[in-house]
Amino acid sequence: MAERQEQTAPDAVLTRIGQVVMLHHAGDREEARHRLLGLWAEIGEDGDPLHRCTLAHYLADTQDDPADELAWDLRALTAAGEAGEEALSVTALYPSLHLNLADDYVRLGRGDAARAHLRWARQAATALSDDGYAEGVRAAIGRLESRLGEGGTGTWTPPRQRP
Repeated sequence: MAERQEQTAPDAVLTRIGQVVMLHHAGDREEARHRLLGLWAEIGEDGDPLHRCTLAHYLADTQDDPADELAWDLRALTAAGEAGEEALSVTALYPSLHLNLADDYVRLGRGDAARAHLRWARQAATALSDDGYAEGVRAAIGRLESRLGEGGTGTWTPPRQRP
């Protein structure tokens, strides 16, 4: 019985990350970045891969420099790989992780890398349920595909808020 309770108990770290993400979505980007970096320091480079993946995924969105954003998005993808595909919550993040990397590469003028990650995002999105999150991710993938198009130059400037 205790084992079942542990499995259904909320994850305190993910709850804390979610609270900071709400702060970011409310418009306080600097404070959100500061708090997320504090959580990153607590978790550490060797912390739980799901925590690191989620935290880096959202830390990327608080960055001002596209190169810094790319670095955090790459950390998120690396941590997702460490968590393994059996972690359902990580599997659901792959489309967004690749979409964000495609977005980063577009803004850095690296169209080929952007297209590769966009293809991986589209492939990973096939594993998503048919819910609001999936619809939003698929729509964002479609928008970026449309903007890049065949032979696209990678000059699109995306909105600050990503899936």
